[in-house]
Amino acid sequence: MIAEVIINSIAKDLNKEFHYIIPEEMEEKAKIGCRVYVSFGRMKSLEEGFITGILKESKYATKKIEAIKEQELTENNIKLAKLMARRYFCNVSDCVKLMLPPGTLNKDIKLRAKEKTGNFVYLKKDIEEIEFEIETGKVKNPKQIRTLNFLVDNDGTHISDLEVLVDIKRNTINTLEKNGYIEIIEQKIERNPFKNKEIKRDEPLKLTDEQEKAFNNVKECIEEKKYKEFLIYGVTGSGKTEVYLQLINEVIKKGKKAIMLVPEISLTPQMVNRFIARFGEKIAVLHSKLSIGERFDQWQKIKNDEVSIIIGARSAIFAPAKNLGIVIIDEEHDLSYKSDTNPRYNAKDIANYICKTNNIPLVLGSATPDINTFYNTKNNKIELLKLSKRATGSKLPDVTIVDLRNELANGNNSIISNELYKKIEENLKNKYQTILFLNRRGYSTSVMCRECGYVMKCKNCNITLTYHMNEDKLKCHYCGYEMRNVKKCPGCKSEKIKYFGIGTQKLEEEIKKMFANVTTIRMDVDTVSKKNSHENIINKFKEENIDILIGTQMVVKGHHFPKVTLVGVIAADSSLNIDDYRASERTFQILTQVEGRAGREKLPGYVIVQTYNPDNFSIEYAKKQDYDLFYNTEILLRKQLKYPPFCDIILINVSDRDNNIARKVTEQIYSNLKENQNMSVYRPQPSPINKIKNKYRWRIIIKCKLNNNIINELTEAVNIPKLYKTTRIIVDVNPNNMS
Repeated sequence: MIAEVIINSIAKDLNKEFHYIIPEEMEEKAKIGCRVYVSFGRMKSLEEGFITGILKESKYATKKIEAIKEQELTENNIKLAKLMARRYFCNVSDCVKLMLPPGTLNKDIKLRAKEKTGNFVYLKKDIEEIEFEIETGKVKNPKQIRTLNFLVDNDGTHISDLEVLVDIKRNTINTLEKNGYIEIIEQKIERNPFKNKEIKRDEPLKLTDEQEKAFNNVKECIEEKKYKEFLIYGVTGSGKTEVYLQLINEVIKKGKKAIMLVPEISLTPQMVNRFIARFGEKIAVLHSKLSIGERFDQWQKIKNDEVSIIIGARSAIFAPAKNLGIVIIDEEHDLSYKSDTNPRYNAKDIANYICKTNNIPLVLGSATPDINTFYNTKNNKIELLKLSKRATGSKLPDVTIVDLRNELANGNNSIISNELYKKIEENLKNKYQTILFLNRRGYSTSVMCRECGYVMKCKNCNITLTYHMNEDKLKCHYCGYEMRNVKKCPGCKSEKIKYFGIGTQKLEEEIKKMFANVTTIRMDVDTVSKKNSHENIINKFKEENIDILIGTQMVVKGHHFPKVTLVGVIAADSSLNIDDYRASERTFQILTQVEGRAGREKLPGYVIVQTYNPDNFSIEYAKKQDYDLFYNTEILLRKQLKYPPFCDIILINVSDRDNNIARKVTEQIYSNLKENQNMSVYRPQPSPINKIKNKYRWRIIIKCKLNNNIINELTEAVNIPKLYKTTRIIVDVNPNNMS
């Protein structure tokens, strides 16, 4: 018997199957998906790999498998990994890693995630016998009596907890063990991310007519055990989550499992709380803010069929759920469902494949659907389910557009317009809450010398450094480089240093200057670096009745704050001025989503959008909160310019420490592709940010309809000879970032 093995390696040359003889004594154990250890090339240590196929014979097999572990992947996992590697131009081993328990496949980390065990103390004698022996004086030592009485009510306590809670030392425990009263058992410790949650259970709500219709359409698909893709397109606050909850309940009643994807880690705690309130602790959570150990334990619970619902960010789609009944993707328009690192997969594509394979429904939900998704509803590839009203009966907020050009003409140089100032003042008097949205973190976006024009830039990237006042440092948001703030210009030594642009730190400072005794809290990448920080900030804002929440796009999506009646958008133009064909779409989505945070209960909501481009159609239609009008305008532009959904965009990024080599490689790839009649291949250009992490960057943009022939041609075109082994080539299908 011969095993086809994929080696765990990032080397492109090793992205192929190698043949190994399966020793006779291992033949029964050898299955597709098993982890193996093999001798490879001239390496002294054994290499790790996975069996991807079994053959009867092969003329290429000369070495034997040295060791074989249990089957960790299914044949379907291996099939999916191969399909992903082909579509996303990466190694099969890169895709395999996504389907394994967190922390179990990384050759650079010696301490891998594993089950955590500890010593637990259990009573060995019957409770009646112990109580009798205490009463009759057979057990006299007060500490021993205290320990036994504690264990009568708390049998199975961790040994260290027992020492602290009962105030004893280890010798007391050892004596009781020696005399046969207790036994110490080593067992698994579950690292439970829900252990501190005390959430009141709730009951299903009565659905509105629109919710009921959406629910029944998907339920019919569940009953018939067939694949179908749905889009629940509902205004902000229309009750999409309640529909999700009731659909998942239907799936659970049939003994099946559900995967629920959310885009932001900041949304995960809120969604988890809703699900615990409805289903108790039948859920597992997977996202990057959990420790490796916690993620490993959650993964094992899923694998061992101990939970019915999996909630998580993008990578949760690979959870080892058996007997899956539904996949739901909330805020499906969000860019975070597309990975920006290798492998550059889209979770929606993977979900589609999994649902088709399992004959189950895929439900997408959004108030501002992705243009491609909505286009597919028009072509009947996706069934549209519309929720046009808020579930609570509250009205959508009133939206006012403020032209910042007029503010400047009237002498207001502040970052807060007069209109927004008045509304914040009014909200503070009424004890209501406000959200201020600014999609730039830090204090100032650039630092420049007014004498000679010198701009402080990252030494590794061709990008300006951002000033962070709290630490008095200049930071690069691309490579992480940081330096102390400058007091003198490095060029002319002048002290005339000027800070330009504003970030969330500066906005918070300005608000505190403008309004006496105002309480604020900030939510951006700098304030949510610690574990549970997202949830802590959200809870603090709600429970401590803080006046103003200031944040980046983390505050935009999905949050429900009953006392928020005012939302201020500080700079609506920031997402318009990007090098991306989706700039208008992103602007409309962000504005509509942030507007949806206001007035979600009985109180009326107000939104003030500050902009220098009040006539831009995405801003104008966001004011009307009219997605259909925006879609009809945008889709015509996309068709004229031949952008998705009318084609796929392929971005080939080439980077090297030597700019000439990067350019030469890019030109060679272009030469390999330019005659292809099935692609529109644009000439190589330096990337908009042409240097990151000391590597020069070039790019080629391709428009085409991706198919097997195109994939073959692209794969061959980027297979540059080893002469350029220092060069990195990335092929990204429909990328989030065009730079």
